[in-house]
Amino acid sequence: MFRPRVEGAERIPGSGPVILAGNHLTFIDSMIMPLFCDRQVFFIGKDEYVTGKGLKGRLMAWFFTGCGMIPVDRDGGRGGVAALMTGRRVLEEGKVFSIYPEGTRSPDGRLYRGRTGIARLALMTGAPVVPFAIIGTDKIQPSGAGFPRPGRVTVRFGEAMEFSRYEGMGRDRYVLRAVTDSVMTEVMRLSGQEYVDMYATKAKEAA
Repeated sequence: MFRPRVEGAERIPGSGPVILAGNHLTFIDSMIMPLFCDRQVFFIGKDEYVTGKGLKGRLMAWFFTGCGMIPVDRDGGRGGVAALMTGRRVLEEGKVFSIYPEGTRSPDGRLYRGRTGIARLALMTGAPVVPFAIIGTDKIQPSGAGFPRPGRVTVRFGEAMEFSRYEGMGRDRYVLRAVTDSVMTEVMRLSGQEYVDMYATKAKEAA
């Protein structure tokens, strides 16, 4: 249906903890990207996806948890901490954890400033970061659209990045920003997106 192409999947380490960090264009990104990985990919999602009632609720819970989603209540002031601790637990178990550093879907197809949670997670666990780019999902499922339509999707993985040189510096905000920006630079290179030096949430609020 999507005539998918994948580039660089062999760059994902075959064992041990790995952070996959990439752009976020539309809802189905988390359904498509893991299909190209030989290892199970875990990611966080809204807990409302698995708390529905009746047959539909049970089917949704089965589908999303089967895809590797870990439900987290991301509302309120502790949502970011809960997401970070969930990622840490997954990585400490030697698994693959996927994260969108932008923190939300791009409102217009451009790449927005990354939040430093990706850097905190990498420095906290020592896991390598493999940047990735998803291309085309915003065309097959534009914002507000329902079921995706046929189209071409590309998933491109970059070289693994490690940040052991910053060990013990996880509280330094300049280090956290430098690590985050280096990851986002690679995502931009892989995706070819225009970069916007502001948070996507701010762009949505201003729209």
